[in-house]
Amino acid sequence: MKTRIREISLVYVALAGLMAAGCISDAGGDPEGSGDGPAAADAPSIDRSGADNGLPLVGGSDGIDSAASSSGGDAAYPCDGNASGYNAVVTRSGSSWVAKNGSRNVYSGGDMRAAMQAALDSLSRGRTRKESVLVQGSGTMAASSRLSVPSYTVLNVCGTIDVTGGGSGDMAPIYARGRTDIEIPNVTITGTPRYAMFFRDVENLRLGHVELRVSNGLGIRIDNHGRSDRADKVTNIDIDHVYAEGTGSHGVETYGVDGLRIGTVIARDTGECGLLLNDTINAEIGTVDAVNAGTGTGYAAFRLANRAGRIGSSYPTNIHVGQVIARGGGRGIFCVSESGGATIDRIDVAGTGSNSILLENCHNVNIAAESGTVTGGGDIRLAARTQFANSSDITIQNLTVANTAVNESPCAVNSTFRNLTLVNARDNTCD
Repeated sequence: MKTRIREISLVYVALAGLMAAGCISDAGGDPEGSGDGPAAADAPSIDRSGADNGLPLVGGSDGIDSAASSSGGDAAYPCDGNASGYNAVVTRSGSSWVAKNGSRNVYSGGDMRAAMQAALDSLSRGRTRKESVLVQGSGTMAASSRLSVPSYTVLNVCGTIDVTGGGSGDMAPIYARGRTDIEIPNVTITGTPRYAMFFRDVENLRLGHVELRVSNGLGIRIDNHGRSDRADKVTNIDIDHVYAEGTGSHGVETYGVDGLRIGTVIARDTGECGLLLNDTINAEIGTVDAVNAGTGTGYAAFRLANRAGRIGSSYPTNIHVGQVIARGGGRGIFCVSESGGATIDRIDVAGTGSNSILLENCHNVNIAAESGTVTGGGDIRLAARTQFANSSDITIQNLTVANTAVNESPCAVNSTFRNLTLVNARDNTCD
């Protein structure tokens, strides 16, 4: 049984007039022939070494803020030069680093990573309350090394970690595995990391203000893949603000998380997704703002995959996104491989190389619960692969769609199209 609600307004306006008024994009593309694009990459992602995506930021005229951040950093742990209250402090003087815990000198030398690790290792053993380390200064770290953060630790990096050379495996300048209760209030990472930040089987993780301006690797990866039972998800992950530029892979990726809060992800010229949620449930996302995320690929500014939003065998609404902004890149929004249970309040998608929105074998997804626009680029598409159950309970509403199409094939179960205004666009949904 299919329940069809179709409230679509067809508006035919001269294309030249609209373009002159700045209302729609001049991006081409034939929605009829756009296809699925690259299929899935649903397995855990790795970076593609050697990718150089250091393109200039795009912003201003298209209404997207091109600044790295509107925030001055973490309010609880500011980078204001004040070292009081920290258990250990790492400072740079000339080419030398010094790490102290109180009056005790725990490192002196030229290696930034060794100084930070010595400070972390100097904290109380077996502690069950957080102790803190402040890093003051910028330096380099080899991509083949990593800084291991222990449990019950605040690590505030008031400087830049510039990653050099190449690495393999799960190397990252900020790394933790099998830990709990970690905070990284501030950090900036540049260079060529394999992963900029890698957290496996870490509970109660909080990331404050993260700046990633790299030319390789994956930005932030959080997963539960060290556990024998993948149904045992990591819990309580909190991220305030991420700016990710030039990653060879995703800006932020989660896999196997229950309980995720993200304020803002700004992605610029990432090789794959801006934000990717795999097998992740109970998530609250503020804003995903992406320019040229996944250009030339089937990835998207925002992607749900591998049963993201699925709880047991059903899809109660448990993933909420305030807004998704996408300019160029691969896709705008992509839901695939039995994911769903998601509501996105507002969207603004324009000029994507592949589908503006693709919902494939997804369930209980509400796009533009409040408002949105899709301009040029690829189509809005409901689809399904035969190896999974057909898409169901999809709502596309409150959208102005210009210079593209709304396509549905095969006909989904209980799909709703409500309050759509089509401007030089085609309605190819099922009757």
